Amino acid sequence: MIEELRPGVWQVAPAGGMTVPARIYASEALLAAARDDRSIAQACNVAHLPGIVGASLAMPDLHEGYGFPIGGVAAFDLDEGVVSPGGVGYDINCGVRLMRTGVAAADLGDRLRHLVGAIQRAVPAGVGSEGAIASLSEDDLDEVLRDGAAWAVRRGYGTPDDLETTEVSGCLPGADPKAVSRRARERGAPQLGTLGSGNHFAEIQVVDAILDPAAAAAFGLVAGNLAALLHSGSRGLGYQVCDDALAAMHHGGGARLPLPDPQLVAERASSPAGRRYLAAMRAAANFAWANRQVMMALIERAMARVLGGDRAALGFALVYDVAHNIAKLEEHEVCGARRTLLVHRKGATRAFPAGHPEVPVAYRGVGQPVLIPGDMGRPSYVCVGTDAAMAETFGSAAHGAGRTMSRHAARRASGGRELTQEMRRRGVVVVARSPKTLAEEMPEAYKDAAAVVEALRVAGIARPVARLRPLGVVKG
Repeated sequence: MIEELRPGVWQVAPAGGMTVPARIYASEALLAAARDDRSIAQACNVAHLPGIVGASLAMPDLHEGYGFPIGGVAAFDLDEGVVSPGGVGYDINCGVRLMRTGVAAADLGDRLRHLVGAIQRAVPAGVGSEGAIASLSEDDLDEVLRDGAAWAVRRGYGTPDDLETTEVSGCLPGADPKAVSRRARERGAPQLGTLGSGNHFAEIQVVDAILDPAAAAAFGLVAGNLAALLHSGSRGLGYQVCDDALAAMHHGGGARLPLPDPQLVAERASSPAGRRYLAAMRAAANFAWANRQVMMALIERAMARVLGGDRAALGFALVYDVAHNIAKLEEHEVCGARRTLLVHRKGATRAFPAGHPEVPVAYRGVGQPVLIPGDMGRPSYVCVGTDAAMAETFGSAAHGAGRTMSRHAARRASGGRELTQEMRRRGVVVVARSPKTLAEEMPEAYKDAAAVVEALRVAGIARPVARLRPLGVVKG
């Protein structure tokens, strides 16, 4: 039985083995769409996990995932609680990075196609893609896994300022390269600086509308200027870390925990197996931050070649980089007491409010940027975190539009449409390594990000700041 708590917030009371409620942030329409898959049931299943605190949460972009729903958030006590690979996902630290420029879209002229082509050539994409930089040595890979984005900055990919506007400065402490398997290392070594395939993309956008002038000014977003949005993660390395952990937990102590779904397999966070997964997951998260840092530099160089000038002349700067598949130690207030919790965000993003010490100094007066990608034919949004999110959702919000169709269903529904031509008629230049990817990623395969952002606004857990319209999209 789903009860409406207030506009935009719904709850399923504890029943059976649930120890906390399942709370869903969604409009009536988005909630109705979620009833078509198992995502609400999955949110209820998460509420069975040992040591869960507060509630099992689901964001407006929720849809069915592996164990946890995509759009799921859950926080766990460090002593009694668990860590679950399904609560992080296969693409560890899949995340989004937004770059602003001082270049007016109106001044781009007929160079858009050249710019998109230059980015496609600069940023390797597609299944198994490699070659942005030479395959990493063992020592270099260890450094990447320990240091994250700072490794890339030290090697000339970006500047130290970029780390200031990256979540946790682009590095999770506690990463252990030795916890990453040989197979995961072999898969990751040649893939640093690569986009991958599926829903990953590099996108040229125009700041189409300013919705919160004060926050937009703090973020350096100016109406009419070009921006670039990058979406990618930890590539084969992160996938293998997840696969390794699931196999180990299914054959170890995790299989003995009381679970309503075997996909929720977990270990106590304080156990040797739990600590081992966390050390490997953190290393994979750091790989992902280094990966996006390298690709940002490649995009910057492509823009400089096509548009002329350098970083300063282009006004090129990182607005923010935020993870949306991760488990992190964070301090939150629960029942009036400060507690350190292990917060799982699976297809959800951090949304800390103004004044929080982890918000970059330049943004502390307004709050942390929250990046909500749309689809390749409709706008993306920049939002900002709120006090309500800190109080209710462990400082979390949605991570994107959220799928309405599986990839297989989207390929079937596309019916051989000429999607590149369709997008061109909509004013968007799209290039992809594979026609199959375009079919899987057609706009109709996703919810409208505008509806997700409106649900966040109504619920009060994020506030819209700017709308970004796609001009050119590079897919795998």
